[in-house]
Amino acid sequence: MTIVTAIIPAYNEELSIGSVILGTKKYVNRVIVVDDGSADNTSEIARLAGAEVISHKTNKGKGAALKTGFMAAEDSDIIVTIDSDGQHNSDEIPKLINPILNGEADIVNGSRYLNGNGKNTPSYRRVGQKVLDRATYLSSKIKITDSQSGFRAFARHTFPVFRFKSSDFSIESEMLSDAADAGLKIMEVEIGVRYDLNGSTKNPVSHGILVLMRILNDIEFRRPLFYFTVPGMIISIAGISLGLMFFGDYVAKSTIYAGFAPSASTSLAPTMFAILLTMAGGFLAIVGIILHSISRMINNIVPHFNQNLNSSLFKDSEHYPELKSMQKPLKVKNSK
Repeated sequence: MTIVTAIIPAYNEELSIGSVILGTKKYVNRVIVVDDGSADNTSEIARLAGAEVISHKTNKGKGAALKTGFMAAEDSDIIVTIDSDGQHNSDEIPKLINPILNGEADIVNGSRYLNGNGKNTPSYRRVGQKVLDRATYLSSKIKITDSQSGFRAFARHTFPVFRFKSSDFSIESEMLSDAADAGLKIMEVEIGVRYDLNGSTKNPVSHGILVLMRILNDIEFRRPLFYFTVPGMIISIAGISLGLMFFGDYVAKSTIYAGFAPSASTSLAPTMFAILLTMAGGFLAIVGIILHSISRMINNIVPHFNQNLNSSLFKDSEHYPELKSMQKPLKVKNSK
């Protein structure tokens, strides 16, 4: 029997959490709400709606909430993540879990923009989303149409792959990068979304900038050739070009001045600047090559270590007291 658990990270979502839980319960065996330090009645309403609730004492961020949820649901066969603001349609959960049940995918990403969908998405959101999708591609080399979707399904064997290094909203991109590094098969399915609920607790502009900066930091480690070597080569080429131009200008002026004003001075400062620019670019390029070599070595050694470490973390609740009160999942009959 397949045990499907839904994880719902929540922060001050008392207005929507009840209906999200009730809709989700129709398609899963367990619903775990991770109340991430809410100041309202999110936890109480979630319990009344029939969810198991884990409460963070303070607001730690979505990434931390997902980590807590994954640890609590370690015995599940499939984990479904869904946002707590009501923007996702819980009736679409079967669309996410069926490809995993059929062996077609390891992870299923619910996309708001697949097949040209997402026309109801505000334009500023769509522009920001395209930027984040592109940045995620540069980091992980996977083509995804909705890298920031919070509506996803994960097969059990994928759980130890995720680092949960990011504690904030950049966790969505980080999980895709981790999945790509592990060679997992990611499938996208089309989902709907509502933007008339105004349930987000984050300013979309500041949220987008924060996520982009996190992704760029990730690229620095994952793609050092792109982050350092390519800019370094561009700077070096620019330095060489400017150096030739400045030195040519210096020689020409020196020849002219020598004919009628031997004492006139010409400056090599621009040429020296160009030389320094070339050296700086070369240094960046070399740093990128060295980091690329180190990164490849780490990628060959660390994956198994990370999976073993994450597996042990999943089994150890000593540092996660909020999990101690959680009961083992009841293997209830799947209602589907």
